This record gives sequence, structure tokens and C-alpha cells, in this order.
Amino acid sequence: MTKVLRIIARLNVGGPARHVVWLSQELKSAGYETLLVAGVVPPGEDDMSYVAAEAGVTPFVVPQMSREVSPKDALTVWKLFRLMLRERPAIVHTHTAKAGTVGRVAGLLYRWLTPSTLIGKPRRCRFVHTYHGHVFHSYYGPGKTRLFLVIEKILARVVTDRIVVVSHQQRREINENFRVGSPEQFAVIPLGIDMSVYFDWEKRRPIARAELGANESDVLIGIVGRLTEIKNHKLFLEAAARLRQLTNSPVRFLIIGDGNLRNELEAQAKSLGLRDCVSFLGTRKDPENFYPALDIVALTSLNEGTPLTLIEAMANARAVVATAVGGVVDLLGQPQNESDEYAVCERGISVRTGDVEGFAHALARLIEDEELRRDLGGRGLHYVKQHYTKERLLADVSELYAQLVDSVTVQTTARSAKELPNQEITSR
Repeated sequence: MTKVLRIIARLNVGGPARHVVWLSQELKSAGYETLLVAGVVPPGEDDMSYVAAEAGVTPFVVPQMSREVSPKDALTVWKLFRLMLRERPAIVHTHTAKAGTVGRVAGLLYRWLTPSTLIGKPRRCRFVHTYHGHVFHSYYGPGKTRLFLVIEKILARVVTDRIVVVSHQQRREINENFRVGSPEQFAVIPLGIDMSVYFDWEKRRPIARAELGANESDVLIGIVGRLTEIKNHKLFLEAAARLRQLTNSPVRFLIIGDGNLRNELEAQAKSLGLRDCVSFLGTRKDPENFYPALDIVALTSLNEGTPLTLIEAMANARAVVATAVGGVVDLLGQPQNESDEYAVCERGISVRTGDVEGFAHALARLIEDEELRRDLGGRGLHYVKQHYTKERLLADVSELYAQLVDSVTVQTTARSAKELPNQEITSR
């Protein structure tokens, strides 16, 4: 068995938590024994550790590993370095920004702090980092953003064998726009989900809608995700208020998720006169039930990798309206019909970031055009079945690891970046 150390900052609600658990659990059959390392979910964020428990994965917890920059980061690096000395992994795979920083700094120490370095033989270990998203805009102020970008460029150069991104759009953004890494380092490996969970969505739909008290004529518009600044739920509520002026159809808005902005968003809904048609459902652990109940799934984020919520929506044949950020562009496909306010794409409707008017008109279009809703939902379902299965994800990551482990003659990170095959691993 090839030992893999997989590091993520925290198992909070979102796609990365499920992603790392699936890889840790199911790559064992491909010959990779994984130790999952995670920090602690802070107060105010929902914990998804139950996903690991249900899969029989027990994470090694480093309590000092937090999302924000902290003096504790030095202790985290030291603990990860000591863990690497104990486990002697062949591959260290980091996920998300904070884990990518402390994990690769610890990896730099692990690779070079050995007596054999004196004779030009550092420890043999390959380092992989996955960008599920990135923090190069919309998260922090200009100064902190520039600092993080410099750190990422250095880590990519000195201690990263492969950089994994979840979409072609994300690769262009990170490598070409922000100049992180070299083209040869990148592998495009889209996310994957367990499609079997959603096979019977049509049978679940009437039951789920009855539980929500929805009439046959009601149009349910849902947004799924953490109630945090980057998801921009404020735009969703502003668009909901504007939408009521554009359509006479009975519309209800469901906000699924929780977070530090809940009280503020509830107050905003009240001030916009939406109290009677907006429901805050909190965190739900049953996506197989709530997605089928919806007619339209919205995403208003300022920054995304590839949002799991849109993949899950498409797996349930739901029509989607989303801001054109990150991997959303690849999910929705090419524009087929554009207006000043929005673009009808192959698999959903795309809106400019921050455009309340455009978002409201896009929602109105789908409310009034049931045939377009069905058409976009069907195309989305076909697309994710072809490109976003868990089985494909596991095969792609296994193939990437095999490339790295087989490159035993590579002596330095810089040389490995040049000698590994210059190809993108994509869905088959």
C-alpha cells in the first residue's frame, strides 16, 4: 500500500469535506492507504465530521489548524512535520488554502531536514495541492490578498509537484491570470458525486413538496450554501424582492444552510417585505430530499471553485441560475442566447456577478417558461452523469498518484514539474 497523508483545514459544510472523505475511504482499493488530517470547525460553522464517521474514516485532528492566519500556525506546521516523520508518506495531498500553506511548509521541512540532504538525497515524497476554490479575490482586502498570492506562488515553485484544479476555468484563472505555478504542474480533475443517491428524485419530489407545504402551482426557488459573505445571499434576497415586481406567479424562496450571517439575512428579508415568502431552513443533511422539491436552484457567489450545489441540482434535473464565477462557467456551458441582463447557456442561466436586476430577470424567465426549465434540467442531468461521477473522480486521482509514485528518479520539485507528462486529467 502507498501511504497518502491528506490534509484539509476543517470538515465544515461544503463539497471539500465530502471530497476528502471519499478519496480517503475508497482509494484504498486502488492501493493507497490514506490518513486524513483535519483541524477543528470553529463556532458559527456547521460541522460535517459525521460524513467521515459514516464512511468509517477517523481523521487525525490538529486542533491548532484554523481558517484564519494565527500564531498557532507555527505549531500546526511543527505537528504536521512530526506526523510526516512518523507516517513517512509517499504522497502528501493538501486541500483548501490554509491546509495547503501549513501542509506544504511542513512538507518542505520534511523533504529537506534529513542528513541525506548533505549528499543530495532529500526524502522522497510527492506533494499535491488541490484548489477547491481560491482566495485571490473577494475574500480579503488588497494587502492580505497580495500576501497570500505571493505565498502561493512560492509554495508552487519550491514544494509542489502537482497542482489540481476542479475546472478548466479555474486553471486559466489561477495559472494564467494570477501566475501561480507553471502550466506543466496543473491537472484538471473535476469533482465527483455519488449519483446513485439521486436516481429516484422524481418519486421523492411530491413527498418533499408536501413536507414543505408547497402547492402544485407554487414555484420554489432555493439557494444552498453557508450563510457567509462570499456566497452573497444579500443579492439573492434583493433579486427576490425585485422578482415580485416582475411576475404574478406564486413564488417561494428557500434558503438552505446556516452561518454567521443568518440573523442579518433574516433582518434583510423582513426589511424587504419578504417575510411571508422566504423560509430559512437551516442546515439539511438530506440533499436527496430537498433538491427534488425545488423548481429552480440559485447561486449568487462572488467566488467559487466548482460549486457542489450546482452539480447536485443538475443531478436532480433542476434548472439553475448562477453568477458567472470560477467553475460555474464550465458547468453551465456555452451561451446559446444572450441579452443585456443574462445569458441562457447550454445547461443553465448565467448572470454577471453582483447584478441584482439581471438575476431577477433570469429567475423571471425560468418561472414563466416551464419548458425551458425542463430542457435545462434535462441537459444538466445528462452532463453530470457523463462528467461528475464519484467513480470518475476516484479513477482520475488514482491515475495522478500513479504518475507521481512512478516518477522515482525525480530529485527536486522543479525538475519533477518539468518531467511529469504535460497533460490535463479530465473526465472521460
